[in-house]
Amino acid sequence: MVSLSDVGRMDFGYFVRPAEETSTGKGRVEPCLGYAVRLDDGLLLLDSGMGAHPAVDAHYHPVRRPLTTALGDLGQHLATVRYLVNCHLHFDHCGGNPLLAGRPTFVQSTELDEARSSEHYTLPELVDFEGVRYEELDGEVEIAPDVWIVPTPGHTLGHQSLVIRCADGTVVLAGQAHDDASSFAADQLAWRTRNEKQVDGPTPQVSAWIDRLMTFDPRRVMFAHDRSVWEP
Repeated sequence: MVSLSDVGRMDFGYFVRPAEETSTGKGRVEPCLGYAVRLDDGLLLLDSGMGAHPAVDAHYHPVRRPLTTALGDLGQHLATVRYLVNCHLHFDHCGGNPLLAGRPTFVQSTELDEARSSEHYTLPELVDFEGVRYEELDGEVEIAPDVWIVPTPGHTLGHQSLVIRCADGTVVLAGQAHDDASSFAADQLAWRTRNEKQVDGPTPQVSAWIDRLMTFDPRRVMFAHDRSVWEP
């Protein structure tokens, strides 16, 4: 069984989210993060970095760190990668996918359908390229012992998170299920309030998937655009 120390964060750089895409009405600089999990038969990655396109660059002004560089920070390289999971297929999560042609790439069928059919959803060259090998999912699946993919729709209909049960606690790699740890904390606290029934009157609505994630009793929840980590 892996340990929490076998889960490493990859730094893919950062970008500027414009004011019209934030809840504050102000622009915000956000990190772009992925994760690498050391399994017995190689690395499992969640996400692969930011893709490049003139329109993307003009809109988000990204500063990129390539997948090879991010892996090198962890003492790893492309040859050690065995599996890839994309939390979703927006350009900032699958930019390095073509470098991993031939590896099993796990994605929800609804997400892949949307990426292929919706104009401006993502960069098409990051979705269908020579050697791509998708493992299409329709819901939750345990892809390796103590490693689950769990649907967490919201940001996109086919968004998914990665759950790893480690010897010293469970970690959830939540991608963009929430934009930041504070938003997840509010969701989790509303879930707790609802379940404990300690508050009179209505409680805030919770994400449909929070019940399932909390059954894993996570010790850490980590995100794609926030360096902060949620802990109970």
